[in-house]
Amino acid sequence: MCAIAGAVGLELTEETCRAMLKTMARRGPDGQGVYQHGPCVLLHTRLAIIDPAGGKQPMEITFGGRTYALVYNGELYNTYELRRDLERAGHEFYTHSDTEVVLRSYIEWGESCLDRFNGIFAFAVWEEEENRLFLARDRMGVKPLFFKRHEGGLLFASEIKTILAYPTVKPELDAQGAAEILLLGPGRTPGCGVFRDMEELEPGDYAYYGNQKLTVRSYFRLRDREHTESFPETADHVRSLVLDAVKRQMVSDVPIGTFLSGGLDSSLISSICAREKARAGERLTTFSVDYVDNDKYFTPGKFQPNSDDHYIHLMERALGRESLFTVETPEDLVGALEDATRARDLPGMADVDFSLLVFCGSIRKEVKVALSGECADEIFGGYPWYRDPEVRAVDGFPWAQNTKRRVHFLHPRYENELDGEAYVRARYLQTLRESDILPTASPEERRMKEMVNLNYRWFMQTLLDRKDRMSMYHGLEVRVPFCDYRIAEYLYGVPWEFKDYQNHEKGLLRQAMTGYLPEEVLWRKKSPYPKTYDPRYLDLVSDRLRALLADPSAPIFGLVRREALEELLTAEYAWPWYGQLMKIPQTIAYMLQIDFWLREYKIILV
Repeated sequence: MCAIAGAVGLELTEETCRAMLKTMARRGPDGQGVYQHGPCVLLHTRLAIIDPAGGKQPMEITFGGRTYALVYNGELYNTYELRRDLERAGHEFYTHSDTEVVLRSYIEWGESCLDRFNGIFAFAVWEEEENRLFLARDRMGVKPLFFKRHEGGLLFASEIKTILAYPTVKPELDAQGAAEILLLGPGRTPGCGVFRDMEELEPGDYAYYGNQKLTVRSYFRLRDREHTESFPETADHVRSLVLDAVKRQMVSDVPIGTFLSGGLDSSLISSICAREKARAGERLTTFSVDYVDNDKYFTPGKFQPNSDDHYIHLMERALGRESLFTVETPEDLVGALEDATRARDLPGMADVDFSLLVFCGSIRKEVKVALSGECADEIFGGYPWYRDPEVRAVDGFPWAQNTKRRVHFLHPRYENELDGEAYVRARYLQTLRESDILPTASPEERRMKEMVNLNYRWFMQTLLDRKDRMSMYHGLEVRVPFCDYRIAEYLYGVPWEFKDYQNHEKGLLRQAMTGYLPEEVLWRKKSPYPKTYDPRYLDLVSDRLRALLADPSAPIFGLVRREALEELLTAEYAWPWYGQLMKIPQTIAYMLQIDFWLREYKIILV
């Protein structure tokens, strides 16, 4: 993977290029490059995975008398098929990299190349003769791409920090940004970059920029269709898709490993990868995370019914190899607060981010590429809010049923400027309207399709942000096979009764993959990403919050109501701040992140 950035119609001095490239170095530690032609400058830093010698960027190709330049962050999983088709069309390749395949695909097919790609990507192509920039992002939103229309030109980058490095861009936060942070965060409205006038190209979108005009179009959204296959046929289809996705995503010219939590999704990926490795006479390396004293402090709950260690050990025996553990302390988590905020450029999922950042740093010492189990829950309906009729019936985002409490955190200057509950509800209803559902769908089926689209457009994007930023901060490429668009596309049309086979979350996936896992792991009740239960963590973040409250100059008091922060030290709430894991300790940590973010990024509240 890599980092990309660029500008059209704006001056990028050598000093500015250096400043922007510096912000990109952690995503691409293996090299950097600059391209300039007329009004366009493209920047790139590289994490070399495929064809380290031949995949340097920016890449320029002249074909048919026209010259094109590309910067690309991603991985294509159908490179071989595309290369074969391009060779038949008359293209002669000079490298083995998927970078050249992406560029030649655009040269040959234009924007319709996106319909042919199976992969994760964000890229930009400058067409020299047309004086036109093309931007595109993968269907599922695995790779990020932000942009800002600025002073008659356009800036774009993999991460917000790179755009903020442009000298005349101000890090401003207005009422809408405040609402995103406090009413929706750590999620955010699709396409919103939180900072004033900062935008993100949405998953499944592409754009052209020329003559100071940006035109954005969609090439992919989830579409409903009649499902005509029987349950056994559907299970066979799912198994085929999952196996193909995992095998394709194992392609690498450097060593790979897998995340292993002992849950269904990571265990399936590890099992499939281990079998493929064994065929090649190799052994798979798996990586697991645990916390000091979690065996002592773990408390079962509605969202986390059992701990992971027992299931990890079952998988170790099944795979015939010990997993490499990263064992973290509460001090490790709190110590990663600042870096996790820098990595995301925004306040994130508190210690769920902190833990993953530390974990990815440990993994990167062993491999450059790892496969992870994100997104199966969104696609197959694994979360509790899919299956709890009471939660499912609530009119609002199921992972954040606390808008009134969140409004209480808004500083009066922002609370008086916007209707917080209306702000959240408008976004929820907009997503429902955008959900493609056949008119013949039953009320239950309609609601489940709405739930899938809500999760795909919102909750899944938060998790993909987290995975991308925490891993790439350490130059680790993490691939997510369940995010193969073919799986999401197919599953969207599969009826809920199939997905909920035997009244079990992700029952269809479990049945489809019978034989790939020990039965106890295959039918284990869902458990989310592991977190610490050590009371020292609450003590540590509470102490930091008390110190913050004692500082009258803390910037957070311009955004958040002081009384709401004080209440966190004694409060008890029925619902987490966000998702399943952000309870009181994590909410406190989120507020600490907000304060650090405001300081570190020198944010101007407007």
